[in-house]
Amino acid sequence: MNKTFNTDGYCDPAFDYMADLSGRLKDIKAMIDAGKYFTITKARQYGKTTILNALANYLEADYEVISLDFQEISSLSFENEQSFVAAFSEELLDNAKKLPDNTRKALNVLAEKTAAINSLQALFKVLKSWCAQSDREIVLIIDEADTAANNQVFIDFLAQLRACYLKRRKMPVFKSVILAGLYDVRNIKKKIQPDEGHKTNSPWNIAADFLVDLSFSADDIRGMLKKYEADYNTGMDTGRISELIYNYTSGYPYLVSRLCKLIDERITGMDGYPDKSSAWTKAGFLEALKIAIDEINPLYQSLKGKLEEYPELKTVLYELLFTGKPIPYTLMNDYIESAAMFGFIKNVDGTVVISNRIFETVLYNWFISEEYINSKIYNIGV
Repeated sequence: MNKTFNTDGYCDPAFDYMADLSGRLKDIKAMIDAGKYFTITKARQYGKTTILNALANYLEADYEVISLDFQEISSLSFENEQSFVAAFSEELLDNAKKLPDNTRKALNVLAEKTAAINSLQALFKVLKSWCAQSDREIVLIIDEADTAANNQVFIDFLAQLRACYLKRRKMPVFKSVILAGLYDVRNIKKKIQPDEGHKTNSPWNIAADFLVDLSFSADDIRGMLKKYEADYNTGMDTGRISELIYNYTSGYPYLVSRLCKLIDERITGMDGYPDKSSAWTKAGFLEALKIAIDEINPLYQSLKGKLEEYPELKTVLYELLFTGKPIPYTLMNDYIESAAMFGFIKNVDGTVVISNRIFETVLYNWFISEEYINSKIYNIGV
C-alpha cells in the first residue's frame, strides 16, 4: 500500500509519511519512568493523538498501557457519578489487554451498575487492587480528557487521580497518568458553560510541566520528505523544500502535512506541473500555498469557531495584525493565554506573534473581507 501525507486523523508510519518521533517519545518516556503525572495540551490538529498512539506502542515493552478516549464516552455519562463510573469501567474492559479475573469481575459489576454503590471511591479501590496485582506497572493515557472538564464528576475524578499520585510511594498506583486535550485541565475555567458560571478549582495541580516540543523543525520536515523521495525519486531539493514549508508553517504539524499533500495530490498533474518532479519545486510549493491559504479546512473552521466563541481574542489578533503595537507575552492575561492555547500566537522574545505566516495571511484576509462587507452593508443602509 502506497503511503500518503495524512491530514485526516492520527498518522501511522506504516501508512503515512511522517516526521521521526523517536526523540520525542524518548523524552516523554523519561517523564513516565520518573513517575510523572502530566498533561499534553496542544492546539487542534497539532499531532496529540498521533504522539499518544506512538507512545502507547513505544511503552508496551516496559509497561501495561491503558489508552482511553473520553470522546467515546457520551456526555450523558458525565452527568452523575454512577453513570461515569459505569462508562469508565466499560471503557477499561474494552481497552485493557490483560486484567486479573477479580478485577475484570469487579469492573463488570460497576459497568452493569449492579454494585451496592457505583462511586468513584469504589472504582479506584478496584483500580488500586489491579495496580497491586499487575506484573508490570500501569500507565494510564486519556485522550480528549477535557471533553467533560466542566462537569463536577470530572473534577472528582481528577481528585482521585491526585490522591493516587500523592500515595504513589506508599502503595501501588498508576505509574504515570497522561491527560491530553485542547484545554489544560489544570486551569479548567477555560472550559465553562455560560449558564453555570466559573468553575476554576482543579485538583490537577500535581501535574508536571510538559516541555516536549511537538512542532516540526526544518530537519523533521526534511526527514519526512526524504522518505517520500526514496519512494518516488522526484529529484527534489529536500533541504530547500523543507525550509520553504517551515518558513510558512513554523512547523505546525497539520499545515506541514497539508502543504505536502497538496503538492503531491493537487499540484502534480496541474497545467505546468505534469509530474511529481515539476510539482516538488519552489513554484509548485507556491501554488500549494495559494490553495492552503484560500481553502476552508477543519483547522481553519476550528480556529474561526474559537474566535466566534471568544470575541475578545479576535480583538487581540486584530490589534496585533493592524496596529503594529507590540503586545507583551504574559500568560497572566487570560486572552493571551487563550490565544496561545488555541494555537493563534506564540512567544518570540517576550512579545506576542502570530503562530505562523499562513495563519497571519488567513486571519488578515478574513478581517479585511469582514470590514469590506460590513462597510458595503453600512453604505447600502445609508
